[in-house]
Amino acid sequence: MKLKISENFKKLIVNTGRKLYKQNLTIGTWGNISVLDPDTDLVYIKPSGINYNEIDLKDIMVIDKKGKIVEGFRKPSIEMPMHLSIYNARKDVKAIIHYHPIYSSVLAVTGFSLPGICEDFVQIVGEKVLCAKYALPGSEELAKNAVVSLGNRNAVFLLNHGTLCVGRDIKEAMKVCYVVEKTAHIYILSKNLGKCRVIPEEDIKVMQDFAKNSYGKQTEK
Repeated sequence: MKLKISENFKKLIVNTGRKLYKQNLTIGTWGNISVLDPDTDLVYIKPSGINYNEIDLKDIMVIDKKGKIVEGFRKPSIEMPMHLSIYNARKDVKAIIHYHPIYSSVLAVTGFSLPGICEDFVQIVGEKVLCAKYALPGSEELAKNAVVSLGNRNAVFLLNHGTLCVGRDIKEAMKVCYVVEKTAHIYILSKNLGKCRVIPEEDIKVMQDFAKNSYGKQTEK
């Protein structure tokens, strides 16, 4: 039986790429975006080497979780192995954005981790963001390193490369992108003033529980 291809998922890739470009979170063709359709297990992913402002629906590649091309005439992103490895390791992840923003990339090229210093960060990203071990772009080794350092968190730095964020959908993944970059900026600036206070582990757990179970939820009548 032929699996149904969704134009809506293609639109998500196109529109998200243009947002990243417009907001100066990446440049040119660098970075990559994918979305997993939970109904079909098909992955929609940015094509390789095409400027975000030039990508059209017909350019979006559709693959299965083993990397087999289901639809499309382009070459999938070079980081396809990394995206697939994360989807196969994290059943909660349905969207991945790898981008090259300024401030979190500063931490990525220095090999630093980003500690939990802001309440929004610890709520939706995790207690920290680790920097994965270096490997060549597009390699299986980079895919493995990214999965290990991502763990159960929603972002990871790629050494000498950039930042990768995940979410339950593309909207959440984009929110993680914004919060990681904002927090990286704050962290770098704070280091110029003095010691940066990290939120205690017990408080992080309380805030994560609040974000998961209470924030934005309607009260029972």
